Amino acid sequence: MTAEQTRTAAQELTLIPGKLENILTHDEKCEDLAKRFQRAQDFLFLGRGIHYPIALEGALKLKEISYIHAEGYPAGEMKHGPNALIDENLPVVVVATRDANNAGSTVRYEKTMSNLKEVKARSGVVIALATEGDEEINEAADHVLYVPGAPEELSPILEIVPLQLLAYHIAVRRGCDVDQPRNLAKSVTVE
Repeated sequence: MTAEQTRTAAQELTLIPGKLENILTHDEKCEDLAKRFQRAQDFLFLGRGIHYPIALEGALKLKEISYIHAEGYPAGEMKHGPNALIDENLPVVVVATRDANNAGSTVRYEKTMSNLKEVKARSGVVIALATEGDEEINEAADHVLYVPGAPEELSPILEIVPLQLLAYHIAVRRGCDVDQPRNLAKSVTVE
């Protein structure tokens, strides 16, 4: 990185706490989605590139605290398996944020939008995680959770929070103990 790129990255990093606070104080949409999807038996999470691990983590959190079967999958590989499962009963969470200043991010976003449209063509219910101001995705997805814009390298810090909130609210609505999930005692306690 050049000195200028380093300064810009450091400045962007200082903005992350305020953006996280904004997400945490506006989680009504996650609560509303929890009401709608608390009885779902399965979820599919899709992400591409740097967003794929966030899809995995979103699925893991939902599984761990709500006991709903959830699977994270790379968006570019969805034709190899998950496509067969998509119907009106399978909520599909698509991580589709983008950094408008990054050409690679824009290409990944366009490909992810293509995946989203494939899910919709199969009567799937799409919950999209998008960057604030993205009106295109608002028209394509059934439900949209927004995060503030950020450089692509920092966006995962923001992206995971709404997915954790969604898992939390679903678990609470299902009557699950979110503070002591079953079968996780060994991984969360120190011996």
